[in-house]
Amino acid sequence: MPTRKSDGGLAGSAPVVPGMCVPGTTSVLATPLVVWADVIGGRLAVGELTPRVPVTLDLDLQLCAPPGPTSRIDAVGRVVKTGRSVVVISVDFTDDAGRPVAVATAAFMAAGDPSLVMPPVKWETEPGGRPTERPPLTGSLAEHGRCVTVGPGVASVPRMANGLNSSNTVNGGLLALAVEEAALSLAPGVPLASLLLRYLRPVRVGPAVATARAQGAMTVVEVRDAGAGDRLAVHAVARSFPRAASR
Repeated sequence: MPTRKSDGGLAGSAPVVPGMCVPGTTSVLATPLVVWADVIGGRLAVGELTPRVPVTLDLDLQLCAPPGPTSRIDAVGRVVKTGRSVVVISVDFTDDAGRPVAVATAAFMAAGDPSLVMPPVKWETEPGGRPTERPPLTGSLAEHGRCVTVGPGVASVPRMANGLNSSNTVNGGLLALAVEEAALSLAPGVPLASLLLRYLRPVRVGPAVATARAQGAMTVVEVRDAGAGDRLAVHAVARSFPRAASR
């Protein structure tokens, strides 16, 4: 999602293609919204923590309703609170008709390794900034992220060169993808209504393996770094919309 400065915050828009939707529906997956919130929030956090590298502590996504057909998702992010070491941001998502889609809240902190520093941020509207046009996603988001559903409630993503963050560990969006795919494998075709991700430690080796279990109306998902002694990396809690509500 290309971002631009807007009224003291950041704004961005991204097209929606079928590969971003829950299979068999026109409802956008939670993962693209998590990724966009993480990107916008990370850029806002850079401005507050520079030159230190921000890392995501937790991210909470709440969807207003199962997203209907839309050609575009718009996002507006702002800083909610800045402390000495933690920055909290909020991102509002709307569809191409301006209807609310979701709200995300995330907390970021400076990476523990002080040798990690961010290069100067280049905005899309500045010389040398990234181009605003990007090739559309082809295939499914799971295919793009090389996320494999191993069995009911289990999904895995590898550590790959184009899936790393500024700390050279597996990107938080890919971990969210594994979480959502694991949850969806227990309730195929039913969009998530909320997703709370708590990032406990980075995935340095991989693959990242997400294991989901139904717990009443919720699904609890744990992501472990299989190549690093199965250390717990993410603890997540998801809720799904009722089946009758999904589109």
